[in-house]
This record gives sequence, C-alpha cells and structure tokens, in this order.
Amino acid sequence: MYKPFDLTGKVALVTGGNGGIGLGMAEAMAASGADIVIWGTNEAKNAAAEKKLKAYGKRVITRKVNVANEQDVIDGMAAAIKDMGRLDCVVANAGIGGGAPIAELSTDLWRKVHGVNEDGVFWTFREATKHMIDRAKGGDANGSLVVVASTAGIEGAARNSAYGATKGAVMSMTRALAVELARYGIRANSIAPGWIATDMTAGAQSSPVFQEKVIPRVPARRWGTPEDFGGIAVYLASDASSYHTGETFIIDGGYTKF
Repeated sequence: MYKPFDLTGKVALVTGGNGGIGLGMAEAMAASGADIVIWGTNEAKNAAAEKKLKAYGKRVITRKVNVANEQDVIDGMAAAIKDMGRLDCVVANAGIGGGAPIAELSTDLWRKVHGVNEDGVFWTFREATKHMIDRAKGGDANGSLVVVASTAGIEGAARNSAYGATKGAVMSMTRALAVELARYGIRANSIAPGWIATDMTAGAQSSPVFQEKVIPRVPARRWGTPEDFGGIAVYLASDASSYHTGETFIIDGGYTKF
C-alpha cells in the first residue's frame, strides 16, 4: 500500500483556518491523520471549526491570533509547539481583501492589506522556521511551509493593486525560502487560488454581472470551493512532496490559461 499521503504523527498549523480555503485544507489534513492547530480572529468560528475537525479523531487546538500583530504570532507559535510538541506543516492562509482605484487608494488601506497578507506571512514563517531548523539540527530534517497566495499576484487585478502586490510578494518570498531552507529539509511552496466561493468573494458571488461575465470564462464553468484545496494541502504536508519546493500551484479551474 502506498502510504506517503498518510499524515499520522504530523502536526499542521493553518492560519485563518476557521473558514473558507483554510478550513477546507485543515479538514483534509485531519482526515488524512494530522493533528491540527487553527489560528483565527473570530473565536466563535474557531470553536465551530474545532468541533468540526475533532470529528476526525485527531488533536485539535484553536487560538485567537491576529497575524498582523507580531507578538500574537510569536506567542501563538510558541504555544502551538508547546501544546503539540512539534510542527511539521505551516499553512499561512490568513488574508484580507481591500481594493480601490490606485488614485483613490489610501495609505491606511494599503498598509492594512500588507499587514495581514505580507507581514503576517513573514512573521508566521519566521517563527515556524526557527522550530523546524532546530529540529533539523537535531536530526529531524523535515518541514513544509505553504502560503495561500492568489492569481491576483500573477495577473492584472484592476482596482486591486494592494492585494495583488501582497500576493506577488509572498510567492516570491516562498521561492527565496525554498532555496534558503532546503538544506534543513524544509520545503516552501505557494498556492494561487482563482475564483473561489468563500466569504471574501461574497460580493462577486451576489453580482449578476460577475456571474454572467466572469464565471463563464472559467474553463471548469464553476466557482471553486474550499474542498478543492484539500488534495494539495495533503500533498504538501506529506512525504510525497519531499522533493517539491519553490513552486506556485495555480488552482483556478483553468481561468488564467484561457
């Protein structure tokens, strides 16, 4: 039996994991045997996610963490490692939207989007790699860093330059980390979702014009769902991806190819 996708004994942390793509990824990893740590800012959603994930019979811990706050991330990572004993996969999924025409884009909004989508990823990965490098020096060289970016980081996203800039930045960040951290057995990859039905895209989902003009241009002819990201999450958390690093996985139903 082929077992590299078995995550038994591994621990995965997912930021923004209490809903949307993050929860879809956490569910798949729990179903494949991983213990899960969820970070989110909404404690009610954290509790609901914890209940849902515990149905898979694995250890689940949730914590209120704002990834745009450096100390929150430092404290949250220390607590996760203390509670779980180790971290094998860290998925930096937490993100916010925030768009406006460039001539009207305020500095405050620019910095708010970058604070979550870019600074939050930096702090999350920095704290996680300290632990993973220490493990590697002790003979346990294995770890996976994953960031959920966006196709907005590789194509022109009109009136969305702040968001697109953050997503392009984190894809570049993971390529740099892939080269830097490979000697410690740590992989770093990014995922670029297309049009996915989540809370973040609620406005587009309710727009008749968007439904008529944009979604028909998706070759798969549908919105993506959080469940569409379960397979890539399990793959990147597993030993099956031990030689796969520095890559951006585009999951968009073919939208960017059309």
